[in-house]
Amino acid sequence: MTRPSRLARYGFADKSADLLGPTGLRLWDAESQGPTGTDAAELIHSLSKTADPTLALRQLHRLVEAVGRAADRGNGRRVAGPSGEIHPNAATDTLFEALFRDHGLRRRLVAVLGASSALGDHLVANPDEWQTLATSKAGLPPNAEGHLEVEGDPTVPALRRAYRIGLLRIAAADLTGGRGLEPTMGALSRLADETLGAAYEIAVSGLPAGASEPRLAVIAMGKCGGNELNYVSDVDVIFVAAGDEDLSTATMVAARLIEICGQVAWQVDAALRPEGSRGPLVRTLASHQAYYRRWARTWEFQALLKARPAAGDLALAREWIDDLAPLVWHAAERPEAVADVRDMRRRIIENVPANELSREIKRGPGGLRDIEFAVQLLQLVHGRVDETLRSGGTLPALRALVAGGYVGREDGETLLRGYRFLRAVEHRLQLQNLRRTHTVPDDPHGLKWLAASLGYTALPGRDAVEAFRSDWVGHAAQVRRLHVKLLYRPLLESVARVPAEALRMTPESARKRLEILGFADPAGALRHLTALTGGVTRTAAIQRTLLPMLLQEFADAPEPDRGLLNYRDVSDKLGSTPWYLRLLRDGGPVARRLARVLSLSRYATDLLTRDPEALRLLADDAELVPRGRTALVDGFAAAAERHSGDASKATAAVRALRRRELFRLACADILSNAGDPTPEGSGFSAPSVGPGAGSSTAPARPIDVKTLGSALSDVTDATLNAVLKAARAAKPGPAGLRFAIIGMGRLGGYEMSYPSDADVLFVYDPPAGTPESEASAAAHAIAEELRRLLTAPAPDPPLGIDADLRPEGRQGPLVRSLGAYQQYYARWSKLWEAQALLRARFVCGEESLGREFERLADTMRYPSGGLTREQVIEIRRIKARVETERLPRGADPNTHTKLGRGGLSDVEWAVQLLQLRHAYALPDLRKTQTLEALAAAVAAGLVDKVDAAAMEAGWTLAARVRNALTLVRGRPTDQLPRHGVELAGTVQLLGGGDPGEFVDRYLRLTRRSRAAMERVLDS
Repeated sequence: MTRPSRLARYGFADKSADLLGPTGLRLWDAESQGPTGTDAAELIHSLSKTADPTLALRQLHRLVEAVGRAADRGNGRRVAGPSGEIHPNAATDTLFEALFRDHGLRRRLVAVLGASSALGDHLVANPDEWQTLATSKAGLPPNAEGHLEVEGDPTVPALRRAYRIGLLRIAAADLTGGRGLEPTMGALSRLADETLGAAYEIAVSGLPAGASEPRLAVIAMGKCGGNELNYVSDVDVIFVAAGDEDLSTATMVAARLIEICGQVAWQVDAALRPEGSRGPLVRTLASHQAYYRRWARTWEFQALLKARPAAGDLALAREWIDDLAPLVWHAAERPEAVADVRDMRRRIIENVPANELSREIKRGPGGLRDIEFAVQLLQLVHGRVDETLRSGGTLPALRALVAGGYVGREDGETLLRGYRFLRAVEHRLQLQNLRRTHTVPDDPHGLKWLAASLGYTALPGRDAVEAFRSDWVGHAAQVRRLHVKLLYRPLLESVARVPAEALRMTPESARKRLEILGFADPAGALRHLTALTGGVTRTAAIQRTLLPMLLQEFADAPEPDRGLLNYRDVSDKLGSTPWYLRLLRDGGPVARRLARVLSLSRYATDLLTRDPEALRLLADDAELVPRGRTALVDGFAAAAERHSGDASKATAAVRALRRRELFRLACADILSNAGDPTPEGSGFSAPSVGPGAGSSTAPARPIDVKTLGSALSDVTDATLNAVLKAARAAKPGPAGLRFAIIGMGRLGGYEMSYPSDADVLFVYDPPAGTPESEASAAAHAIAEELRRLLTAPAPDPPLGIDADLRPEGRQGPLVRSLGAYQQYYARWSKLWEAQALLRARFVCGEESLGREFERLADTMRYPSGGLTREQVIEIRRIKARVETERLPRGADPNTHTKLGRGGLSDVEWAVQLLQLRHAYALPDLRKTQTLEALAAAVAAGLVDKVDAAAMEAGWTLAARVRNALTLVRGRPTDQLPRHGVELAGTVQLLGGGDPGEFVDRYLRLTRRSRAAMERVLDS
């Protein structure tokens, strides 16, 4: 008896020696412990390379035994049942001789025997059919294109045999690497077509005498319709009769065809017909037309993507398809279409048993359905005008989507690889037992067989199963990621809402549509469109996809022409970069966000044209959240330090970062009122199964005016800190000189707006032993260098430095020592200066000096005992003078956001008066922010809650309007217009509505705020 270990190296099980030995195949010599000869060695080697060597050996043994027994039976000999012992005869010798001499036959036969126990059983039951795998005399392999070879008149048994031979040849070609996935799927689909055709002939021939052949078309659907059939699957069909006179006999033929195919090959499934299994099996052409025009749901049109003629009356089938095509290619325009496809995919996943979900390669997450649904939805949306996308097969359609620019090249290639891998797994699973299955086995033996059947081999440090698992998990994860990216792409919904006629973008239709959309200069807009979409480049193709949706977004703005012009400017600057259009197409709601930004805000557009790379911020909700002060200060300082030897370059780097942060905040502000935000933390990716997919233009965390003011102040703090370091490096001054910047006004109150200058005070402290004049000159040099660096001409927005709140105003020195401030405030300070110091806070420089200044300021802004009656009267007098003298000539005091009635200044003066009067005794009032101080005043019982609410509403609305006006105009203004496009743009930025009603609301709220302010000042 041969030791098992000698055969184990071939991958055979322990008992394989008996099958190979002298009573079996006679390929193994027990004496020499090796093959009986060179031919035997080659055959054993071929068996060892199959997916399951033991299975292949056992099946070959059974086949040889069956061949010998069939020959004996044919020669009239008495044949007993299978005994396990092979008795050689001429037939077995012929088989062995063929295996030894015909290397192609040997490879094909043993591959089938090792991969499919079902096909092996078929060969054992039909022992002469092994010859169908033989190489022809011309040296060619057997035809494996899926053609039926029925001998004589077609009968059910003959059709069954022909089908099995055709399937056997396809499997052999597939298993031996002679073809790829698509030829295999095509051959299986062709075999199905010819089987349907033969079954149709048999069914017609069986009609009762006198019955005429009906005009009946058999339409292939599903995988068969897409020419991507697998080994074991129901074949989906729809039956169409020409007219009522054909219905009776057509139904008989259809029912008989279903019966024949079930006996021959597979079940025919007609459930995709109108009304499904509850509807009639056969309908007339007119009945189908009526149903699809009136009752069909989205999934039924989705299914029609794969419809093609298969058998019967092919001309009728083509007429049916052509008649329904317009309905298919307008289905995506139904309001619920995109959501319907997404919901259908979600329900499919929900119906997979929980214990199979992670192993389901067809219906589970990351499976074939993910690819198919994504491709089909893109076809429905974009195929309305792009006829290259109208392909029934998943792979051809995917390639067309890539070629047309609807799917990125890398994403498309990833999906192609994933599809090929998953279909290869599906084919191997189904071949094993010719059973319909899509579930990867979880037992070790099944996994080992599957990995081997796919060609995986053990590698150092990793066995074949681990290698297979690694690839499977990787492909599934990528497929799922791209499925979510494509199926839940907000661009789909936007494009689907645009009528197909508008998508075609011919010059005449485009001009008419531009007029309808409200473009003031359709001819100019058309020139922009031609420049963007002209040519046959991939860039132009993607632009043709994007622009119909973008035009709709631009049309919603007060100046559509400006939005399109801005888009062209950005596209001209970024069009050659590989990521730009890909980001608009694939980056969640980026395209719609960009459209809103470009059409509503000159300020943000100017920032973007100076820094086009900032567009990437629109792709991620996390990037539309203000950055923390610490991160800004550290980041700006690090950028400056990279140019430590050159103050100008250091400042340019800092100003570039400031520009990026201003764009971030402007976009977050512009988009915060664009609609319902996506759930916080969801990013733009839909959940794993689709519900609630994010398509909102608004960010997950919208910002309010208080957050915006604080964020703008943080950016200014970081800018001043970094540039101060650069200025000090350029103008070092004496060692030990302390220098600090104190924030005043809106900077000190964390209430900066887009146009705000940085109100500051400069303070220094001379080092011991240094003459005051030397220290003062050095401090002045630092301050002047800071102002020069920040206001120098550059492509970045300048940061104005306003030091007018310093002692003696513009007539006083720019910089004072801490001692000089202390002396001035003790002897000459005026009441308005104490009021200004209410917002004083340390910004940057030597913190110890800044805190000392804050303590000095406390003695002035929180005077012991509060204000005298005369001081309160003085504040009222100053307030009245400011309203009279500082309001610009011609300004409307009712709608001036800063100095107008009930606006920013009114509320701030009321709150500051309360602080001057009571903060000495109420520490909670010691706030630099207006609304925080107002809330503290309410808590202390100093202000009625109703009055506080009125002032807060007036201040908040005025601040929002002031920011929105700057965003719309691109330059600062405090005056809310009563009409015009700037008012319309401002209103749209703030949430939309009727501009006239908005002005009325503004007047109403500020009137209440003014009345509340007057009550506080009079209290």
